[in-house]
Amino acid sequence: MTALASHLADYLSVRRALGFKLAEPGTSLPQLVAYVEAAGALTLTSDLMISWARLPVTAQPIYWAHRLGAARGFARYLQTIDAAAEVPPPDVFGARQERHAPYLWSTADIARLLVGARDLRPSLWAASCETFFGLIAVSGMRIAEAAGLERKDVDLSAGVVTIREAQFGRTRLVPLHETTVTALTEYAALRDELSPAASCRAFFLGAKGAAITGDVARHAFNRLTIQLGLRTTECHPRIHDLRHTFAVRTLINWYRSGADVGANMTSLSNYLGHTNPSGTYWYLSASPELMALAAARLDGTAEEAL
Repeated sequence: MTALASHLADYLSVRRALGFKLAEPGTSLPQLVAYVEAAGALTLTSDLMISWARLPVTAQPIYWAHRLGAARGFARYLQTIDAAAEVPPPDVFGARQERHAPYLWSTADIARLLVGARDLRPSLWAASCETFFGLIAVSGMRIAEAAGLERKDVDLSAGVVTIREAQFGRTRLVPLHETTVTALTEYAALRDELSPAASCRAFFLGAKGAAITGDVARHAFNRLTIQLGLRTTECHPRIHDLRHTFAVRTLINWYRSGADVGANMTSLSNYLGHTNPSGTYWYLSASPELMALAAARLDGTAEEAL
């Protein structure tokens, strides 16, 4: 193993120990090392990293930017060991990934979505989609977290769901409202009735008794939103927007009730599985109503200070 390859192995090991899965960088960065060494270089240079990131040449700039971003992370690490290593600037390709503007669901439209799911066929798939979408809407889970739930993770007696191997490899507990527990209990009973021979450990099953997948759920979701008239050429609601809506509605309810939003933000951040509250504060800008409530709260605080 070359010195550069050895440094990369150490870098990936350290990052994974910190909880980063590095699925894509774990594949692409060894290719970067091979590219640099094939060019006869002993360390990372900006020119070589930029040339490598621009492969394939037919890709979009945002793809090149992601590749260069992974390379820059390794370069920053390497520079602490090898002063000759260079770190290219972050805006080489002029591509910055913007946060997707969320579609904020009304309570009525969520109800329409769940009712529409009941008409899917077969019956097992209808029940799975209705409960799957409903759980995300009332808990703010990520799609992969809900799809990855196993039966042992859903404690209906305690009313708690355990999410294992979430982002950064962390496990967290998600307490549920009693109405949600009732819905999950009814789904589990119907699931076992409709698919009694299923050997799958997954909590949510697909149409044929195998574990539900995010891609299949998205396909059903897209069809439903088209049928309901919610998806148009200008409007593209996503399952993930149900999570956004949960967070925004929670914050709105806190503001309206006079709760200390700042003090509660850490709890919401932990509930959603964010690594820190800064990721949760982004939701403040996701809704005009929420922005107005936050501004009013700040104005009131300022007046009290005067």
